[in-house]
Amino acid sequence: MSNLVTPQPERAFNLNSETRLNGIPLLRLGFRPFYLAAALFACLAIPFWLALFLGKISIRTSVPPLFWHAHEMLFGFAIAVIVGFLMTAIKAWTSLTTPRGFTLGALVLLWIAARIAAITGPYALYAVLDLAFLPIVAAILGTILLRAKNQRNLALIALLLFLSVANLTFHLAVSSVIDVPPMKALHMALALIVLIQCVMAGRVVPAFTAAMTPGLKIISQPLLEKFTLGITALALSLWLFTTLNMITALALLIAATLHVYRQMRWHPWSTRSRPILWILHIAYFWMIVGFILLGLAATGVISQTAGVHALAIGLTGGLTLGMMTRTARGHTGRNIKASSAEVTAYGLLITACALRVLVPLAAPEWYVSTLIVAASAWSGAFFLYLYVYAPWLLSARIDGKDG
Repeated sequence: MSNLVTPQPERAFNLNSETRLNGIPLLRLGFRPFYLAAALFACLAIPFWLALFLGKISIRTSVPPLFWHAHEMLFGFAIAVIVGFLMTAIKAWTSLTTPRGFTLGALVLLWIAARIAAITGPYALYAVLDLAFLPIVAAILGTILLRAKNQRNLALIALLLFLSVANLTFHLAVSSVIDVPPMKALHMALALIVLIQCVMAGRVVPAFTAAMTPGLKIISQPLLEKFTLGITALALSLWLFTTLNMITALALLIAATLHVYRQMRWHPWSTRSRPILWILHIAYFWMIVGFILLGLAATGVISQTAGVHALAIGLTGGLTLGMMTRTARGHTGRNIKASSAEVTAYGLLITACALRVLVPLAAPEWYVSTLIVAASAWSGAFFLYLYVYAPWLLSARIDGKDG
């Protein structure tokens, strides 16, 4: 389990080390350009959105600003991190090469082109570029898994394809081709991203925790894992496709309870002196908070906005930042230990989530001020990531290995 994202011997290659190390370091493994692009985008996109929201700038985006914000944080930021992670992990799982060099560069440019077209280009161009990215990535990674006869991880490729469907639904809805609220399609995308994170967290969080905690053993319970993921998928489906009702609320609260039990089995308290681990556990806990808040929203007690942002900022933002630090350190040959700058980044991201999710519930009159502080904290977190990691992502591994 602990080898899920650790480079393995490249048994599938007869190339010597010198040949494998050809090419610029940035394009040697998927995490490098996609983590870099995602962090830069995270720094810029939220202040840009806030300026639009407050009327400080008036730029006509390809879609209405609210839809742009929600779509780009999911299909721009989050997808970039997920794709970078999967390209890196699948190489470890299969010992086969994943996109690098020209192919990897072309995929990154396609992702960048879609982000630029969302602001500057005609809508049709934006839609085409945006819709092309995920199916191409899914086809490439799915082919690698099939070649390696690695059926276990094909479910992740299926989730990427479902995300492609959610994205297509969004663009058709925005274009008034189908009568579906565009935000419903974006909630579908968020639910799918949450499921991806549930699967990956179940593999890497206990593995990383056990690997870095002397004497700790975490025994896998496959039936419990499948049951928890099944109830989670059911609860999210009810949230997406039913009206507010107690059944949806109950399903979400049951899912939250199962995830509490799941996380307790990972001994989160053992990570309190290791920030590079506790950020993953805190991020996972925000999913539990998100499900509880969505459950309350299903009863009409509160708006679902709080639950959505708990999942989008706390879970997705926290887990991606944690994985971007943990895996980038490992795959550049560095110690798996967070520096003070990274710990500060973790603190800023947690602050951003707490402010955005909890303060509007308790003091709605502070909404605008809270947005400004939360946006600043979010951007500050990813600026610190860039400050520490950009030089590492742009240069070769310090141990001389490929990757």
